[in-house]
Amino acid sequence: MALELIPAGADNVLIVRLSGKLTGADYKQFVPVIEQAIARYGKLRLLVEMHDFHGWDADALWQDVKFDFKHFNDIERLAMVGETTWQHWMATICKPFTTAKVRYFEPGDIDAARQWVEQP
Repeated sequence: MALELIPAGADNVLIVRLSGKLTGADYKQFVPVIEQAIARYGKLRLLVEMHDFHGWDADALWQDVKFDFKHFNDIERLAMVGETTWQHWMATICKPFTTAKVRYFEPGDIDAARQWVEQP
């Protein structure tokens, strides 16, 4: 699977690990888990780790757009950890599609990303 969800220390924090290419099937598993967490905790904080990540297929991209519009206000902080220039660029591009505070981190700064996403 190209997407893995991992609970973090705080209830409202999830770690999302992305690799390979996301498909629509990945979103069918991912979205219900995120929506359950939103229903339970309210605003979420996400730490997205991208390792050998190659983007989305057409169905996954459409699912991502729908998710972003539906949950525009439901993400409080979004830390993105990536390896490439386009992943850094993606962190900037996603800002208009969420009210979340968004920051990009290099792979060596994963601990700083986790601290930032979990801080009060």
